[in-house]
Amino acid sequence: MIPGYQEPKNSNIISLIADLQDVDRFREQNWTGTFAQYLDIVKSNSSVTRSAFQRIYDMIVSHGTEETVVNKERFIRYKFFSDPDIAGDDSIFGLEKAVMKLTNIFKSAAQRYGTERRVLLLHGPVGSAKSTIARLLKKGLEAYSRTDAGALYTFSWVPEGTPPDGGPNRMDWTPCPMHEEPLHLIPDTFRSQVLEVLNADVPEASRVVLEGDLCPACRWTFRELMIQNRGDWTKVIEHVRVHRLILSEKDRVGIGTFQPKDEKNQDSTELTGDINYRKIAEFGSDSDPRAFNFDGEFNIANRGVVEFIEVLKLDVAFLYDLLGASQEHVIKPKKFAQTDIDEVIIGHTNEPEYRRLQNNEFMEALRDRTVKIDVPYITKLKDEVKIYKKYYNATRVKGRHIAPHTIEMASMWAVLTRLSAPKNANLSVLQKLKLYNGKSLPGFTEDNIKELREEAPREGMEGISPRYIQDKISNALVSDENEGCINPFMVLNELGEGLRHHSLITSEDQKKTYRDLLAVVRAEYEDIVKNEVQRAISADEEAIRKLCSNYVDNVKAYTQKEKVRNRYTGQYEEPDERLMRSIEDKINIPESRKDDFRREIMNYIGALALEGKTFDYRTNERLHKALELKLFEDQRDTIKLSSLVSSVVDKEGQEKIDVVKDRLIRNYGYCSICASDVLTFVGSVFARGDAKR
Repeated sequence: MIPGYQEPKNSNIISLIADLQDVDRFREQNWTGTFAQYLDIVKSNSSVTRSAFQRIYDMIVSHGTEETVVNKERFIRYKFFSDPDIAGDDSIFGLEKAVMKLTNIFKSAAQRYGTERRVLLLHGPVGSAKSTIARLLKKGLEAYSRTDAGALYTFSWVPEGTPPDGGPNRMDWTPCPMHEEPLHLIPDTFRSQVLEVLNADVPEASRVVLEGDLCPACRWTFRELMIQNRGDWTKVIEHVRVHRLILSEKDRVGIGTFQPKDEKNQDSTELTGDINYRKIAEFGSDSDPRAFNFDGEFNIANRGVVEFIEVLKLDVAFLYDLLGASQEHVIKPKKFAQTDIDEVIIGHTNEPEYRRLQNNEFMEALRDRTVKIDVPYITKLKDEVKIYKKYYNATRVKGRHIAPHTIEMASMWAVLTRLSAPKNANLSVLQKLKLYNGKSLPGFTEDNIKELREEAPREGMEGISPRYIQDKISNALVSDENEGCINPFMVLNELGEGLRHHSLITSEDQKKTYRDLLAVVRAEYEDIVKNEVQRAISADEEAIRKLCSNYVDNVKAYTQKEKVRNRYTGQYEEPDERLMRSIEDKINIPESRKDDFRREIMNYIGALALEGKTFDYRTNERLHKALELKLFEDQRDTIKLSSLVSSVVDKEGQEKIDVVKDRLIRNYGYCSICASDVLTFVGSVFARGDAKR
């Protein structure tokens, strides 16, 4: 140890990083070899030569699929889009139909059925996850290119004498500016024979398909080397080193993004590259490929994907570039011949821009080359809730508790604004929401739900954006007026106040409709919390069990025309009709249906007995609900919730209220503050005398 030497304070961090790094994996991802070695790789694994569409489809499928049936419609759920472990914060919920259609287009394009020559256009309202889908595809493709299954290769031109493994000095290499497929180095005259060898004994689906030619820069180098080596192609490829290609948006390798700008500053060279004026003096001509930068978005996105943000806002001159890029897979750099590309072109737009495209008769060619995928808003409540729970959960929200149902009520309002009014006069829009959410309603089957969707084909293409909901939940969370808990009323008030200044809603009629829907949500929330408090009050399992046992004994005696033994007197008495009806009335069993209901209960108990099972009231949802409501009615007066409003509660009553409060905290996710608030609110409802049976 050197006297006076002190260990650097950050050396332990450097050691940590040294332990975490995977040098072997880095070397695999940066493999370098000769053209002959690459041919061996192709022979053993033809998937390295896949087209961009094939690669992106394989990438999606590689993460797994699940088959699901919703309202008799079969869907394939691709985990790549919705699994948080894969997609992270960009997980997409409730868009199975749109995602399945998009993936089917990739599948068709991968098999070269024609859709590989189209621009994929994600179309939908603002905030419907169009950008998220495009971002997911780009991120997924980047990650896939780092795996063994997603490996792809390109090449660089190297000085004479460079060792097969590339050597230490890669600064002297001249990489292909469009990171092309190395097989493009094989001249057209030899390709058929080479492919015959490469595809020998290879299944048809896995055979190498070689399309396209060298870019202008590589074509110039190739031509000069052919002249220098007197036409000996084998000598030319000695100047070639093949290496792994890792796609990266930040490094502008295989992933491109183009965003519209001010019309005066737009230039089509941003797509196809531009002249390097500093090098014109060196090479003497602006048509020399060495004096040209092949760094437009189409150039750098070759072998991968290019995203056009708000594609239909582009100037018409830019849209013309899309015609050849999509249909012929070629682009036209300034002063150069048409250049081959292999990439997925995906754009997104909203309704006004798409209508303008439809009405523009001069853009028929682009419309003909476009495949539109509708990406609507979510219309299933449980999926809408998942969006906000990604952002507003215990991990992310510090110091503020979000009361139960707060996110659910905001989501419910958002979904209600997107639903079309049902044509069936006996069905409300709230009931329609519940049907879509998987709840069964009397008189409605899965066929009816399918009909509801078919009668409103544009459902989900209008309404409130998730961004607006996020903004208002955030406002409630940071408001100084709201201390402690954030409850549904606070968020609903924020949503209502924000409508006055909503930039996308200018119609007063529409604002009124949305405010009316807020009233619907408030009423629904009132019903939900009343039910929760009722269940918390009647959550004495032993009391419910005794009540159930008493009810079943009386029903058994009634259906078998027997008498029931009084447990206290020991005398046999007629079945207690008053008790049975007081329970059945809670779930709206009419007098005319009481015999049928009682027989159903006894048949159910008998069927369980034959299977060797014991009857449990919790397995029968309707009976369970009836017992809870009966017990609540019996106990409500003793607890006197309505006295909370007047703040006059005796000691015994307070103890009972504290028990209910503890149950709300333990069973329903309330904290001490919002449990007290909800009990006060429900108490005020009972004080008004409008508690529902």
